[in-house]
Amino acid sequence: MKQIILIILFLLLSFGTIMSQTTPTFSIPPSTSAYTYSGAMGDVEQLRIYTYIWGRVRKPGLYIVPDDTDLLALISLAGGPTDDAKLSKIRIVRPGLNDEEREVIWINLKKYLNTGDRSNIPVLMPGDTIIVSGTVYYGLNRAASLIATVVSIFNIYFLYLNLIK
Repeated sequence: MKQIILIILFLLLSFGTIMSQTTPTFSIPPSTSAYTYSGAMGDVEQLRIYTYIWGRVRKPGLYIVPDDTDLLALISLAGGPTDDAKLSKIRIVRPGLNDEEREVIWINLKKYLNTGDRSNIPVLMPGDTIIVSGTVYYGLNRAASLIATVVSIFNIYFLYLNLIK
């Protein structure tokens, strides 16, 4: 009996650890400049910047891109948004200079998709972190998955109780 309770507690704690998210840090990789030089293309000098993209894109992570890359290009490099991405509320967290406060910029990419107006698409800066959140459906799906896991654990527990009687 004690073993079953311990197993259930272990499973719940393990699942909680998997589902939890750590607090993100927004910084340029240590001992690097905000820009890297990648040589010249023709007569044009090419600088690259570090940017991050997280959330509901196909390949989230760190990207080193040309310094004139815009948000749309980075999302495309990351494989595009997933089906449950909320394109009307994309966050860009821009680190401040010299320990200034970070700036959070909200972008409605859906407006661009509906109008074709590129003025809503910002050019990225070194250290920018783009966060593409999930839709309400994504949140409900995660909650339903959690509830289904908890119910399954209780079903196993009650089945075990009925078997030992």
